[in-house]
Amino acid sequence: MPPLLVCPACGTGGAPSERFCPRCGSPFVHAPGMAGPPSPREGEATARARKVYPPYAEGEPVRVATAQNQPEAEMVQGLLLNAGVPSLVRRSGGFDVPDFLAAGPRDILVPRGGEAAARDVLGTQPAPATPVERSPARPWVRALAVALAVLVIALVAAGVVSAILG
Repeated sequence: MPPLLVCPACGTGGAPSERFCPRCGSPFVHAPGMAGPPSPREGEATARARKVYPPYAEGEPVRVATAQNQPEAEMVQGLLLNAGVPSLVRRSGGFDVPDFLAAGPRDILVPRGGEAAARDVLGTQPAPATPVERSPARPWVRALAVALAVLVIALVAAGVVSAILG
């Protein structure tokens, strides 16, 4: 019977009760064909990774959708994964619910490389980038600001002078 454990560095076989190779000190690994079936979590993670289309996984995260709660966000993640787009769910800002609750809005983020595909799958459009236009302050507001600044400076100067002389 071939050994159950093998040293990956030198090829020495080991008994199931040993953890390290007595020759070189490397940790033993299962011999090829001797490892048991992968755990359900390992199989699930591998299956998820195989679904991701590599070009869609490049770039910084971009928000493509918002869900009302965690279960809805996970459903959207499943739709995106079936299209080969990796995604990340995070709590939306400004909503006060403890982290351990599934309530509250969630943002769905995807890498920039998969943004177009994700928007196509979900039917969303990017938010229009509108620059904020500021109108100049009215003359009376400017005059009031100048008067208040002069008043504050005068009060500070008076306090300093009274502290020195008094």
